[in-house]
Amino acid sequence: MFSKEIYAERRKKLSGKMGEGLGIFLGNWDSPIDYEDNCYAFALDSTFRYFFGMDRAGLIGIIDFKSGESYISGKDFTLGDMIWMGEQSTIAQEKEKFGIENFIPSEDFQEWFQDFRGDREVHFILPHRCENLLKLSDILEKNHRELENLQSLELKKAIISMRNIKTPEEIEELEKATDVTRLMHLKAMEMAQPGRKEYEIAGAVEAVAKSHNCTLSFQIICSTHGEVLHNHSHKGTLKEGDLLLLDCGAKTASGYCGDMTTTIPVGGKFTEKQKKIYNILIQMFDAAVEELQTRKNFRVAHDAACRKLIEKFKELGILKGDSEEILENAAHALFFPHGLGHMIGMDVHDMENYGENLVGYGEENIRDTRFGFRSLRMGRNLEKGFVFTVEPGIYFIPRLIQDWKERGHNSQYINFQALEEYSHFGGMRYEGDFLMEEKKARRLGKTMPKTWEEIENIMGKR
Repeated sequence: MFSKEIYAERRKKLSGKMGEGLGIFLGNWDSPIDYEDNCYAFALDSTFRYFFGMDRAGLIGIIDFKSGESYISGKDFTLGDMIWMGEQSTIAQEKEKFGIENFIPSEDFQEWFQDFRGDREVHFILPHRCENLLKLSDILEKNHRELENLQSLELKKAIISMRNIKTPEEIEELEKATDVTRLMHLKAMEMAQPGRKEYEIAGAVEAVAKSHNCTLSFQIICSTHGEVLHNHSHKGTLKEGDLLLLDCGAKTASGYCGDMTTTIPVGGKFTEKQKKIYNILIQMFDAAVEELQTRKNFRVAHDAACRKLIEKFKELGILKGDSEEILENAAHALFFPHGLGHMIGMDVHDMENYGENLVGYGEENIRDTRFGFRSLRMGRNLEKGFVFTVEPGIYFIPRLIQDWKERGHNSQYINFQALEEYSHFGGMRYEGDFLMEEKKARRLGKTMPKTWEEIENIMGKR
């Protein structure tokens, strides 16, 4: 948690942007797995955490945008609870640590809120959990089906303008998250030997996060089938010559996320063919990073990675024809079907529940609808304080290749015969987290192995 002055300043700044009305923020409730007392690990809503900070279940925050005053509502633990949980602070005591002025007990909240709101507009963002949706429906006395059309676009835009620009305190937390994420990847490199199960590595990687008082930013992707972009199965057994793709991140106790991807040669050595494709991947990464400049659109970096792929795949004889035509017709997207990166912060895809276009594009940029390009989550001009990922990938997806070949799609640019050599190659990607500084971007965290030589060297030493 940060100082109470930081949370108070955030609420004050939001009040200044909104001017009138009330903001209501739900912080999440415990969610049972199979019965009431056996719950999933509690995760606080990121927007609530950003403005109120209090990390406990069952809280509702209110901001009066005109006066700037804040209110917190919840239910204190009983003596019976404390027999099981130990001594607990009251909410009235806790609120002082976050600069919150007022406390309303849960049992009084509904009556108090109806009185307090009067005829003022209530601003909210549609909850992503169904139980929160129903709670908000009750509070506002509206059918839950109506809420999507009643949520506040003005509030979303105001919060995006704040959370997209990371403060020094947030950057420090993101550095911590990135450093723990780095250790998670180094652990996988240490363990990636023939005969290992993917779940053994996934379990050890999660243990690294937990040993640093972190949770996971998202479900671990740990698979020798890297051509499956989000493969959450960990059932495979590693074999000599496999590539293990690890995409994972640590989330700090204060709620900030890391997100990195590495491609690891099982047994510690890349084959010659793997080196060839991996070198292209890193050249794509470097070409993209070179374009990360203040006020330049992130799309330029994405296109730079695509152009490098096209150039190198033409040298391999896999692509053919005019490079700009290949890019224009998205023929390269057969091998790179996703976007280069995304915002990262208190969510691994920061504020994605607000809408990808609002967060990643704003109002001035139009999202491209072509295959490959439409998956780019970010198309804004870069500003100082942005934190985002850079993640090119190269994939040989048999079903997609077969589909394009059968349909003759982009056949004027693709040598399908040359592609047969790579039909069982799989996929790879490489990802780092970046902070936009005054003119250029800086990669967060301690030095991470990037080239195939660095990865082989690390694995050889462990």
